[in-house]
Parts: sequence; structure tokens; C-alpha cells
Amino acid sequence: MLIGILSDSHGDVVRTEKAFALLESHGAKKFFHCGDVCGEMVLDVMAGRDCTFVWGNCDNESPLLTRYVQSIGLTPPKLPIRETHAGKTIAVYHGHEPAFSSFLKQPDCDYLFHGHTHRLDDRRTGKCRIINPGALHRATIHTAALLDLNKDKLRVLDVDRGEFVAG
Repeated sequence: MLIGILSDSHGDVVRTEKAFALLESHGAKKFFHCGDVCGEMVLDVMAGRDCTFVWGNCDNESPLLTRYVQSIGLTPPKLPIRETHAGKTIAVYHGHEPAFSSFLKQPDCDYLFHGHTHRLDDRRTGKCRIINPGALHRATIHTAALLDLNKDKLRVLDVDRGEFVAG
């Protein structure tokens, strides 16, 4: 199973659309956005796709925005996000939440996805692989990640150039 991982769109609709299109062109069917969506137009890009997301520290979560999320067929996030795909447990945070620091010390999942730092990261803590896909805004290279859950293989895409830069 191939999944796409994105983070930190900060309202950049064009780059977010490009990231989703690139990930889909490489076979991703399930997506995780690790927060800092920053706008209804980015949410619109996620609509109609199998996408799980979390709010980031720059998102202005409100009852009105929650209703909008529901109206376009997305599920408003409630932490902690935990899902199972291809027999693997996945947790998702943005990275600014108080619970995130505690969770990092002893993650009880196969994968932990997060954003917030705008820096690509791929490391292990015990049995957990911790992945930050980088950022679609305020980054030297705007990146998204493609993870093959069956092979535990991560590939990183330079969204602006449309090519893999790692993996």
C-alpha cells in the first residue's frame, strides 16, 4: 500500500495541488496531511481524496471551519489520530501539541507522521519509524513523501521539480 505524506501547506494551494498530483501519479491512494493547512482552499484540495489530517499551530480551528470540513466530506481531526493500514499502526500529530513530546519518548505505533519543523526527517525510535515529510511552504526544497507500507520504503519528492530526491 502506497501512502502520501504532506505537511505545512500554509495556504499554498498551487503547491498542495501539485504535491497531491505527484503522489497520485506514483500510486498513492491514501494521504496524511500533518497540519498547518491554513485555509479552505487547501481543504478543498483534500476533498474527494482519502485524506486524514490534523490541525497545526497556524490553523484557526473554529466551529465554522469544522462545519466546512464536514460539508466537503472530510473528517474533522480529533487527537490522537491513530489508524491502521496494511497491518501497520500510524499515529499523526502536527508536532506542536503538548502530547506530542510525551508520545515521542515512547511511541506505541509502527509509524509516527508529523510536521511543524519544516524539515524532512526519517528516523526510528524503537520499533517506530518517525517521519516528517518536510514542508510545502517556507522550506529550501518543498517536499512530500511516498511511503510503501508493505516494503517500509520511503521516497521523498521535490514538489517543485516533480522528481524524487531521496529513497
